[in-house]
Amino acid sequence: MGKDYYQVLGVGRDASKEEIKKAYKKLAKQHHPDLNKGNSASAEKFKEISEAASVLGDDKKKAQYDRFGSDGMNHGSGGSGFDGFSSGQGFGFDFDLGDMFEGIFGGRRQKRSRAMQGSDLEFHLTVELEDAAFGVKKTINVQRMETCKKCGGSGAKSASDIVSCSKCGGHGVLKREVRTPFGVFAQTVSCDDCNGHGKTIKAECLECGANGRVRAVRKLEVSIPAGISSGSRLRMQNEGEAGVNGGPNGDLFILISVAKHKIFRRENNDIFLEMPISYAQAVLGDKIDVPTLKGVAELKIPAGTQCNTVFRMKEYGIPSLDGYGIGSQNVKVVVDVPKKLSTKEKSLLKQFDKTVTKKKGFLESVFG
Repeated sequence: MGKDYYQVLGVGRDASKEEIKKAYKKLAKQHHPDLNKGNSASAEKFKEISEAASVLGDDKKKAQYDRFGSDGMNHGSGGSGFDGFSSGQGFGFDFDLGDMFEGIFGGRRQKRSRAMQGSDLEFHLTVELEDAAFGVKKTINVQRMETCKKCGGSGAKSASDIVSCSKCGGHGVLKREVRTPFGVFAQTVSCDDCNGHGKTIKAECLECGANGRVRAVRKLEVSIPAGISSGSRLRMQNEGEAGVNGGPNGDLFILISVAKHKIFRRENNDIFLEMPISYAQAVLGDKIDVPTLKGVAELKIPAGTQCNTVFRMKEYGIPSLDGYGIGSQNVKVVVDVPKKLSTKEKSLLKQFDKTVTKKKGFLESVFG
């Protein structure tokens, strides 16, 4: 019987022509020498599967093989059993192998060059807490690729320097023949001289060197909305890098960071602040001036205020980014105990302590 071509292709003896075709395509992609350079085993395997396909893909040869086996393929044939493979003629498979041989014969099939959108860019911008709270306009300088103004993006010194490609005749593509076990097939590839444009440049633009784009610094004004927080991203459409071959610009994304404030701490839309007061202010009460994001405001301290009491000042915080509501400012008062006292101050404080009506001590309240 000799070689078992059905086993070589991994199909049953009752396999249809379509199943044989699929099996060959799968194995050809896996073992083609161009994809396994220097691998003699793959080259031998490819030759073997091609031989099997050349027989099983032809109805007459398949019938002869089924009757006599591979050793008897010359019975009544008058010649080699593998004419189709050696001569490049087809042998019964009616299908397009163009997709199959992408990446095998002479590299991947190239697509005709087309307009492409420019890349998106990201810019990191740090703003002060006050600016984040109430909004602000900032001017930034962004480095990006822009369409060359001198040539308008054509890459040529002048319009007359753009001519039809002599290699492809202005079509942008080339046709070439590929010899396969299934015959000779025409393959269309992008022209490597004009990169698929169909046009070439005689004299390049001196500004961009035929690139069509140049690197430049763009000054932009960014509107920071009120209520923005760290990690927010603002999108500026069409302010990214210029497109290629006439494609649209990309977008610019502004990544916001809010700087740490010297006295305020932010939590969502609320502001927190510690404010020192004197012992007398805590005991007797007072009206004090406190800083806010809007400026100085008055806060009433009731008599008998304890240390670390938090007072809420409504709508002195940060506006919501969606425009609904304003946060509060929370002021924690801390009684400032002096570390050093004069002799007179100590004497007065002792006299004051004697005049104060003392409540039961802790031990007295516990043990009676």
